[in-house]
Amino acid sequence: MLTLCGRFSLFDLLGVKVRFNLGPLDWLTPRYNIVPSQEVLAIISGEEYNAVQLKWGLIPFWAKDLSSTKAMINARAETVDQKPSFKKSFGHKRCLIPADGFYEWKKGEKGKRPYRITLKGGGVFAFAGLWDRWKSSQGETIDSCTIITTAPNELLESIHNRMPVIMPEEAEHIWLDPDADTADLKSLLNPYPSEFMESYEVSTRVNSPKNDIPEVIEPV
Repeated sequence: MLTLCGRFSLFDLLGVKVRFNLGPLDWLTPRYNIVPSQEVLAIISGEEYNAVQLKWGLIPFWAKDLSSTKAMINARAETVDQKPSFKKSFGHKRCLIPADGFYEWKKGEKGKRPYRITLKGGGVFAFAGLWDRWKSSQGETIDSCTIITTAPNELLESIHNRMPVIMPEEAEHIWLDPDADTADLKSLLNPYPSEFMESYEVSTRVNSPKNDIPEVIEPV
């Protein structure tokens, strides 16, 4: 079974630039089927929003080498401030990961069927994420990230038992505030209201990471 949240898209490049008031993003290309271990766009705090590229699959700073720990694409909201892999990042290295949709697989009599989940009417939103910087003994540096998940809302509960935390736009500045209180941050990690979201079944072409093409977002 694919891990939640294990696939998403970001092809509305103009939308993401406007949404976060970003400068040129010449290195960014439309993506329809983003998978773990790939580089993703992330927003981190600074005097203004800073756009960076992070490897999806968090490698904690304390890992001795890449073989000593499994890269983590998700972190549970319930324990994100307690787990050794995430605790420090939750306190000091939070990020937003822009998307315009994500995919989940629903079990059925004919196997698992992929569904695409978006905001109603479309548009760019942001997952709540964490990031970390790992350095090898030889000086190699990898900046990586994870997406926080929580219990599903009414729309998602028929598809999967978890959903990614979508940060409300009015709370994004709190999430990126380096001085934010831990209790305030935890209170933001809730299921996004289902009345503002929609889902539809898509082709199993999305199952293959090779199919990073517009056709995977089309309803079936």
